[in-house]
Amino acid sequence: MHVIFSGVGEALDENRANTSLIVTHQAPGSFRQVLLDCGFSAAHAFWRYAVEPLNLDALWVSHFHGDHFLGVPLMLLRFWEENRRKPLTIIGPPGIENKITMAMELAYPQFIPRIQYPMQFLEADPARSMQAAGFTWSFAPNDHSQSCLAVRVSREGSSLFYSGDGRPTPDSEILARDCSLMVHEAFTIDNRQAGHGTVLDCIAFARRTRARTLALVHFNREVRNQQSRLLKATLETVEDLTVLLPEAGDQLDID
Repeated sequence: MHVIFSGVGEALDENRANTSLIVTHQAPGSFRQVLLDCGFSAAHAFWRYAVEPLNLDALWVSHFHGDHFLGVPLMLLRFWEENRRKPLTIIGPPGIENKITMAMELAYPQFIPRIQYPMQFLEADPARSMQAAGFTWSFAPNDHSQSCLAVRVSREGSSLFYSGDGRPTPDSEILARDCSLMVHEAFTIDNRQAGHGTVLDCIAFARRTRARTLALVHFNREVRNQQSRLLKATLETVEDLTVLLPEAGDQLDID
């Protein structure tokens, strides 16, 4: 599995696109590609960094805050404009089809009937895993201000845990155990805010779950801009865990 950090920012960060991940798997005669979350600015970032953007197999939406799903209408429009015919699977919390349909209708009224590629909507259920787009998908609720699902995407012994927004829960801790890569929201360094993670809590979470690598994303823009030295100094004290602070465009193999 290969991961491209197409965006690492929070909702109001004017310098960094909303957090989103492009996950691919290449095998002889087979190329699979999925996108995790698609907020306001994530659709443009996807087209900037995806190797084969028209070959996106599936799109995951963790929750219905705008910086995690309101880029979907633009994505669907761009696929139409590029004459896409390949089916697209959209996976998300209960109500995903209605939310995407409503968002598309608000952004581009009466446009959905013009789309020429099939769309399949799958509702995530924390009680069961599913197979889609060549990957195994498993889910758990996260602690956020709105219902949000963390997701684990796996294939052939490699696994990516992505938190979406929020703090860890007992269920997300079970989901994350022994993952190859944990990508977690860390809104602040150590100042806890309701419904958001911190750097120190994420490091402790990664240790408890025995994650091989931790990548921290979705920082409050002021923390990322004004406390960068403290942030890097904090990460440099961690010796028992690989901790990354990715920027947009950074890539990582997790096979």
